[in-house]
Amino acid sequence: MSARKKEIIPADILPPAEYAKRRPAMRAEIVAKKKNRRLEVGPVATFYFECYETMLQQVQEMLHIEKGGEAQIADELSAYNPLIPKGQELVATVMFEIDDPVRRGRLLARLGGIENTMFVKVGEDKVKGIAEQDQDRTSAEGKASSVQFVHFSFTRAQIDAFRKPGTTVIVGMDHENYAHMAVMPDAVRQELAKDFD
Repeated sequence: MSARKKEIIPADILPPAEYAKRRPAMRAEIVAKKKNRRLEVGPVATFYFECYETMLQQVQEMLHIEKGGEAQIADELSAYNPLIPKGQELVATVMFEIDDPVRRGRLLARLGGIENTMFVKVGEDKVKGIAEQDQDRTSAEGKASSVQFVHFSFTRAQIDAFRKPGTTVIVGMDHENYAHMAVMPDAVRQELAKDFD
């Protein structure tokens, strides 16, 4: 098993014209890949577990949409490279998805600090999530962002347990206003196990 790439470099990025031509096929591939990299937790939160391929697609899309050329590449790489797992972690984009803006605002106003309550439980071991430090994920007024970026760092023993068929893996949050958990399906566990060295 070859190790997954852990960083996007400029040479990995397709030229704009080539990406535009290959975009429909590449988007279809990434949709298929993401199928076993997502997990709904509770009624409105979804964990999207990132990897090199999902972040490369995101960079390509940002360049395609914003058309910033070479000058934009460095900014995109500095934004998205930190979200690629580095071999002993899982990294998730956690989204609180509520269509109604009034309802969304009300809920997020009650979820301040939720980024500090996320976890992945492997057997009896609880791996606490660590939020990206690029900006505050809860406002001074106590309102949570609808998008959170969280790293889960594993020990070697926890990685070995995660990889073992039949291991129960639970993903959750224990915030006082959003305490929900979900059992990770085995197909998702198998896919995410590839993120580890």
